Order: sequence, then structure tokens, then C-alpha cells
Amino acid sequence: MKSGRRIAFDYGDTRIGVALSDLHAILASPLTVLLREDAGLTDQLTALFLEHEPIAIYLGNPLHLSGVAGASSSKVSDFKALLESITEIPVILIDERMSTTSGLKSLREAGVDSRKAKELIDAVAAVAILEQGIAMEQK
Repeated sequence: MKSGRRIAFDYGDTRIGVALSDLHAILASPLTVLLREDAGLTDQLTALFLEHEPIAIYLGNPLHLSGVAGASSSKVSDFKALLESITEIPVILIDERMSTTSGLKSLREAGVDSRKAKELIDAVAAVAILEQGIAMEQK
């Protein structure tokens, strides 16, 4: 597998969770949470790309359990277009149906207070998306 950081986004109505891998794509860690309505969002995304120099970008795609794209998928498509407008790195959509559930479970198992979990869940969900993306690369 090619050496380099990978970055993932969990796009939500209010917040965007961000996760980052190490150079060898062994560890995926929560990085930050961005506010979707922040006027400086594009600048923040650009700064993330410049600072971490990812070689792959994964974006959670909220499908229904049936696998059909939902209403939120069109919002994700718009965000994907934004990402593609500020970088030449390909943006790969990842099925995120279970990422939030998996993130909540991880936080509970780690003993994180449910009030703090709200602040972390989006970044932890991005970790699940990133792990799925890295697993796809390894196949």
C-alpha cells in the first residue's frame, strides 16, 4: 500500500467529523470537528489538506439500510463537489450506514460521558469511515 496520510469526513447537518491516518495507514484517529455553516469552512478544509497532505480522501455516504441513497446523499454530493473544487485528490464515497452507531459504541466502551460523546461522535464516525476506506485499499 502506498505510504501517505488518508483523511475522512463524516458530513452532517450541523457538524463535519474529520479523521486522519498515520503515514502507513495503520492508525486512524479523530482529528477535529468542523461546523458546516462556518463561513470559513473552505479555508479550514484547504488548511487541513495543506497541513496533512493526504493522498486519499474518504467521504461518508449516508445510504438507507436498503442501500438506496437518501435525501442526505444529495447534501454529501454537494460537499464532495466542494472538496473536489479545492483539491485534486480523488474523493471516494464510503457507505457510512453504521459509522455513527459504531462510533457511539466505541465511545461507550471507552467510558466517555454521553454529554462529551455528542462533541466527539462526528470525529469518531469519521474514523469508522476512514477505516473502511483503508480496508478497501488493502483488498
